[in-house]
Amino acid sequence: MNCLGCNLANQNEPVYVVYEDENVCCFLDHEPFNEGHTLILPKKHFHDVDELDKATAKSIMTASIILSKAIKELYLPDGITVCQNGGIFNELTHYHMHVVPRYKDQSFASFYSEYGGNIEESEKLKETQVKMLGAISQIV
Repeated sequence: MNCLGCNLANQNEPVYVVYEDENVCCFLDHEPFNEGHTLILPKKHFHDVDELDKATAKSIMTASIILSKAIKELYLPDGITVCQNGGIFNELTHYHMHVVPRYKDQSFASFYSEYGGNIEESEKLKETQVKMLGAISQIV
């Protein structure tokens, strides 16, 4: 199977990794809704949440907590949205969870329409990666 999600999670494609363990890889979204927007992908192929094994599910939740703490420290958001889309709404066809910093008066509806308007240049993603790695190293 040639799955883009598997290739991203196993770093066979270029990604800006901010955290990983034996089960998951967490990297910056290349079209972030806000700076710090991170994806969590299992290294093994799963399509939907109900397919996850216990170890992978635990790694995903642990990663979401670590990422949330780092994002709160770095970007002082008014909130964080943690979400995943299943079934036909999973455009990657590989399970992934978004961890997205959010700010008051910012409509999140655009995230579900055409949120690709915030494409960051690789230089900016590299800067964000360095910040996130620093914050995460203080948490784990």
